[in-house]
Amino acid sequence: MILLSSLFLKREKEEEILDPSSNPRRVHFLFSNCFPLNLANVVVYLCGLVINRLLSVYVGHRAPPARSGHRCVADNTNLYVFGGYNPDYDESGGSENEDYPLFRELWRFHFATGTWQQIRTEGFMPTELASMSAVLHGNNLLVFGGTGIPFGENNGNDVHVCNVNYKRWSLLNCRGKKPNRIYGQAMAIINGFLYVFGGTTGYIYSTDLHRLDLTTREWIHLKPNNPPDDLPEERYRHEIAHDGQRIYILGGGTSWTSYPLDKIHAYNLETNSWEAITTKPHERIGYPAPRRCHSCVQIKNAVFICGGYNGEVILDDLWKINLQTFQWNKLPAVMPEPAYFHCAAVTPAGCMYIHGGVVNIHENKRTGSLFKIWLVVPSLLELCWERLLKAFPHLAQLTPIQLLNLGLTQELIERLK
Repeated sequence: MILLSSLFLKREKEEEILDPSSNPRRVHFLFSNCFPLNLANVVVYLCGLVINRLLSVYVGHRAPPARSGHRCVADNTNLYVFGGYNPDYDESGGSENEDYPLFRELWRFHFATGTWQQIRTEGFMPTELASMSAVLHGNNLLVFGGTGIPFGENNGNDVHVCNVNYKRWSLLNCRGKKPNRIYGQAMAIINGFLYVFGGTTGYIYSTDLHRLDLTTREWIHLKPNNPPDDLPEERYRHEIAHDGQRIYILGGGTSWTSYPLDKIHAYNLETNSWEAITTKPHERIGYPAPRRCHSCVQIKNAVFICGGYNGEVILDDLWKINLQTFQWNKLPAVMPEPAYFHCAAVTPAGCMYIHGGVVNIHENKRTGSLFKIWLVVPSLLELCWERLLKAFPHLAQLTPIQLLNLGLTQELIERLK
């Protein structure tokens, strides 16, 4: 039996050895005690991460069918995928899918074992299953809005909560001025408040901004201190980011247009007003193409957008904007399958997962592919963890006592559940 007690360092010590140039002997010692891996291997691996390649992470039989319009969130352990739409009768499950062409289901992809599982939940699962918005708040998956079939005729404006630990759905009873029944909106949680912007009823596009106090459960329709001409254009299938002081609107559009990204509308939480921010282009390439139905994830002040549709072609690019400098940078990675109406989520460690989406407009074809990419250089803890899982793929079959005896921390043992 291999002794793994020296494998993982405490988090407070990681920063001491994260830079190989500052302490190469220490780094070499760490890895040589973990696996037969020398410093040259580490450097090659880190360089590979900087290249930012999107890699397929799952090939198997039991997986979610191809879909679009779904949403996903991630924690350290799982990627959760909710809802979606596929008009292809066979691909969507045929007679076994009572909700055809929608998917009234919640899946999880377990990172440690690389396996999919459809989660059997209790309580009332929402029936608005396309273009809803979702966010993970602790162990609770919050889902708002969305539409059923036909699109625009069966919209929602409730907040549904699924505790992913207890696998139970509940309806959040709220008061105050709720948003209209919409889909294609974007939302984020900031300082205990849930903000919802934009969306469509299927006929009318919105520029409304609502805020839900998650403590008192009261909705407020915010009325910014701007003349009508200074408000963002009405839109749906946009994305939002925030820095704690402002909410930034990224892209989106209507059925006939996609909005550019050279200027970004930002809502100032303190002044209750919209501001127009001019961003800085990539020095050689310029700005990202206008787009809607793209994905967006955020790591601190770095925001990443991927894919989408500009009204003519499906996009496959990956861009980063810094919320302090508003500088755009195009990353060298491209999506293996250009997609829109896909979903993306980022783990706390900085690994982004992309799932599904429409990949062919003329054939109306969707995919169920899952890809991953590291958006940051992983910590040594994450490097060791990935190497350990690759070397010992059956680690999850051991008991917690056995794992503790091997030297794994309680946090890592939790990831194996």
